[in-house]
Amino acid sequence: MKVSIIEIPKIEDTRGNLAVIEKDIIPFEIKRVYYLFDVPSNAYRGGHAHKQLMQFIIPLSGSFDVVLDDGKEKTRVMLNKPHKGLLIPTGVWREIDNFSSGAVCLVLASEEFSEEDYIRDYEEFIKFKS
Repeated sequence: MKVSIIEIPKIEDTRGNLAVIEKDIIPFEIKRVYYLFDVPSNAYRGGHAHKQLMQFIIPLSGSFDVVLDDGKEKTRVMLNKPHKGLLIPTGVWREIDNFSSGAVCLVLASEEFSEEDYIRDYEEFIKFKS
């Protein structure tokens, strides 16, 4: 699984920190940005994989877990630092859960929305991976 945590450069200041994402931080051009918020702590998001799209997920506030599955192994990553993001390549099933109160999950995507790019059925995902 080629999932990785990427440190986002930050400028520390007594007035507050500033994190900067420029073209060399993530390995794709950003074509879509969205964020999740007010997610109940017992809910989950995701539950799909992408054929082409890559994502970079950043916990802007609070914390949440990302469960990743490449068809062979599963791993759980907790995100809770706004200067560290999770790069998810194509072909990885993801679920996001365990949202803390006030959590905000920012997602930078390599492609615009296309329903055809989604694999929403886990059995179909396993077939896609074999």
